[in-house]
Amino acid sequence: MICFMCYVKVTTPIGDKMKICIIYGHHNTKSSFNAAIRDTFIEEAEKCGHEIDLINLFEEEEQLPFYNADINPPPQIVLDYRKRLENSDVMFLIGSCHNLRMPAILENWVDWVLHPKWFFSYRALVPGSKYFKNYGYPVPGAMNKKLGLISITYGGPMVTYFNFSLFDNIPYRRIKKAVFNLGGMVTKYIRFYSVLPGMDNKEFNKHMERVRKLARGLDPDLKKKISWWA
Repeated sequence: MICFMCYVKVTTPIGDKMKICIIYGHHNTKSSFNAAIRDTFIEEAEKCGHEIDLINLFEEEEQLPFYNADINPPPQIVLDYRKRLENSDVMFLIGSCHNLRMPAILENWVDWVLHPKWFFSYRALVPGSKYFKNYGYPVPGAMNKKLGLISITYGGPMVTYFNFSLFDNIPYRRIKKAVFNLGGMVTKYIRFYSVLPGMDNKEFNKHMERVRKLARGLDPDLKKKISWWA
């Protein structure tokens, strides 16, 4: 498999704490495996001196409407979310896989907030061309070179999703290539398979240690590797 790599540097200076904006999109906000991911990450990140800005989408007092391009300018809440992201160094999406997608509430948030021209814009490849006027390339916007984290849980084992991954249909790769890369974001992810009721404590604790490791590994001065085709 061909893989094109490049290296960029996260914009936060070394030694500075990072501000992490978490967008939590699971319907169970209290006692789910995803809630444990959220809480464990927050606890470990705060131990490391990082600051957390938490958005619990299902508990927001004002809910976003279904995305509609005809609503322009967008609702004020969209502008408020963007401001919170601008004031953050890291954006962390947390959710589960449903029909090979992130939860609808999280996908809707992405559609509203990570939108042109704030998140990225297109520049014509041949300006003024009659034949290539719709061809161009993305120009990153407000989140350029910031860190984007994604946590996704799956109900089945890893092998179940192997065939889908060949066609980039799994949520992480789709969001990475179709969203995060357009905005110039550095990307890291963590995935959990066979997340079902009745998971034993040993397996659960093993997963939570991976979450703690992710939080401890947020070194703002490390060069992060972006895989454009993974």
